[in-house]
Order: sequence, then C-alpha cells, then structure tokens
Amino acid sequence: MAEILAVGEAMKRALALLEGGEVVAIPTETVYGLAGDATSGAAVARIFEAKGRPRFNPLIAHVADLAMAERIAVFDPLSTKLAKAFWPGPLTLVLPQRPENGIHPLVTAGLDTIALRMPRGFGGGLIARLGRPLAAPSANSSGRISATTAQAVAADLGGKIKLVVDGGATPVGLESTIVKIEDGKLKLLRPGGIAAEEIEAVAGVELVRGAAGIEAPGMLASHYAPGASMRLNVGRIASGEALLAFGRDRAEGWQNAVAVRNLSETGDLREAATNLFAYMQALDRSGAATIAVEPIPFDGLGEAINDRLARAAAPRDKIE
Repeated sequence: MAEILAVGEAMKRALALLEGGEVVAIPTETVYGLAGDATSGAAVARIFEAKGRPRFNPLIAHVADLAMAERIAVFDPLSTKLAKAFWPGPLTLVLPQRPENGIHPLVTAGLDTIALRMPRGFGGGLIARLGRPLAAPSANSSGRISATTAQAVAADLGGKIKLVVDGGATPVGLESTIVKIEDGKLKLLRPGGIAAEEIEAVAGVELVRGAAGIEAPGMLASHYAPGASMRLNVGRIASGEALLAFGRDRAEGWQNAVAVRNLSETGDLREAATNLFAYMQALDRSGAATIAVEPIPFDGLGEAINDRLARAAAPRDKIE
C-alpha cells in the first residue's frame, strides 16, 4: 500500500522515487496529480499502467517556470501574455513543440503540440528540484472521479503506487482550463479552474468553443465517472436515488433520496467546484444505483462543472 507523507516531509522521498522512474501522487491547486518524469518513457508508461489510461489520450506536462516551458514549446505573444497572467495556476496552454525538447512521445500521444501548466506549491517546488518537467494527469483510475484529497488517491491507487504526498484538500477542486491559440484564434479545449471570462479579459479576444477530436487531456466523451449512473438537470428525485444538490431550492421528492450532498447551499460556483469530486465520491459510496443532479448555472465556473458532469454521465462504453 502507498506510503502517505505530508508535504513538509515528502520532498526527499518523492525526488528519489521520480529519479528512479517511479510515479508519485502529488497535491496541486486543482486536483491531485499522478506525476512521473516527462522525459522518461518508463515513468510515463507507469502513469498509464497505474491509471489504466489509453495511449491516445495525451498528458499535461508540468513545469517549474516560464523558462522551462519555453525550452519545451514555442510561445506566441498571446500565449506568453496568458502564462504571465495566470501562471502558476490552473491554466494549461496547448503549444507547438520545439524539436528535440526531450519530452517522451507518450506524453503527447503523437501530437505535434504539447499541453503545459505551471502548478503552485509542492508540485512547482518538486519540478524545480528535479530539474525536469513532470507529466501528471489526475491521480485516479482512468475515467473515474478525480481525487481532491490524499485519502481519495490512496483508496483508489494505493495498491499501484509507492507514495502519496498529502497537501490536504485541493483549493480549486477542478482540473485546469485548457486553451489553444490556432490561426489567430483562442480556443477553449476544456473548461476548468479559471473561468472563460477571466481569460477573455486578459486576452482581449473571445474564446472559441468546440474542438474537433482529442487535442488535449480530458476531452474523451466519458470521463470523471462514478460507479453509479448519473441523471442531470433533474426536477424530480426518484425513490432510491442519491441527490447532488445545488443552492437553496430542492428538486421535487428530494426527501426520498438515499443520500444528499449540496455543492453550495448559497449557490456559490467556486464552492461548488471545490466540492464537486469529493461529493460525487461520497454519493457513489451511498449504494445508490443513480445519482440525480440538480441544475447548475453555466456562467463562470458553472461551465466547467457542467462539462465534468456531462462527461461523468456519458455512456460508459466511451470511458477511457
């Protein structure tokens, strides 16, 4: 079973494992990541093995600073502007790769672009000490609910990895927002921990929605899925269902729910994002065959929350 160490005690052990080609679960501001040396094919393969992730789904490479990022990818002026505004933080930029950048091809799944992010806290310090970027998808079995606590990671992947670094509950609770600049347009590939409106305010251009194919991590139709099925935007709760609620007003029949978790009683979307995965996991453990979800607004972080819920509810034959 994986060892769990607090961030203040884990740096030396985490570095030793990463230097040896192993993977380590680490806290970030978004969700917990399953990190391995992005320049090592063996380490990246261990990430895929632990998650059960298909090779065609690319990974995000995490960097310590902008200088490291610029050695890996080619930055245009707008991408540089966004990086300086939002890094470190929950923004991932999809950029053209530099030739011979050292990143193993498994990370990019054969694409000529690479997804880059600069994390805060322990992850950033770990990358700086290692001196190499870390590939780090969410630390959960592929297609399942992302982990926002060390305990959730250990319960899911504890038998497959050697170390979980415990940094407490993650403050954002959603994966990063992923954007790509292509043909002069700023494309939103995945909504996430930074609202689209914040990015548009800095960029000075509108984010274009709708991507063709898999251009970045987290774009498969079914993702973040609990064991229970999910029913979205419900107005009435059926007997035996669990309820993922939002705000003060309840759906009809909510008293019949097997279990109830309210993402935010005050209707705060940032609080809802922080609670999303942990509450989905709690309701999944209730034994209910179906989790009913009350409507959640699409504005601000609501776009990212609804994206995750839609993927969690998608047909399971499409799970990565």
